[in-house]
Formats: sequence, C-alpha cells, structure tokens
Amino acid sequence: MVTISICIGSACHLKGAYNVISSLQNEIEKLNIKDKVELKASFCLGHCTNAVSVKIDDGPVLSLKADGVPEFLKEQVLTKI
Repeated sequence: MVTISICIGSACHLKGAYNVISSLQNEIEKLNIKDKVELKASFCLGHCTNAVSVKIDDGPVLSLKADGVPEFLKEQVLTKI
C-alpha cells in the first residue's frame, strides 16, 4: 500500500489543497486503485513556498497542483504499486 500525505496547513490550504485531494480521490477511483493507495491529510510538511506539498510514503516532499494529479499518479505512484 502506498500512502500519499497531502498538507492541509495554511499555505497549502490557500493554494488549493482540497482541490488536490478531490482530484486525487477522483483519479484513484478512475484507475481502480483504491485498495492500493491511502490518502492522508497532514499538517505542515515544511515546504510552504512550494505548496501544495505532498509526500509519498517516506519519500521527498513534492509540489502538486490539481491539474497535475493524473501525471503525478502515473509517474510517481503507479510505479510503486
């Protein structure tokens, strides 16, 4: 199981964290990988200037926008499951 942590702290919230979460939920459903991916809300990941911050398992913190979710899942997540 891959865990994706999405920051919902102040900067990330203002830059669209909930849109990213919604996009992730929709794409995960479309790809039928709900049993392989866990989404987790997280507070500050320490990369506020690059918000919205996301982290896969214990990997590095990445920056993500809602419109980049399909590519993110393809390149960063599907390769791990």
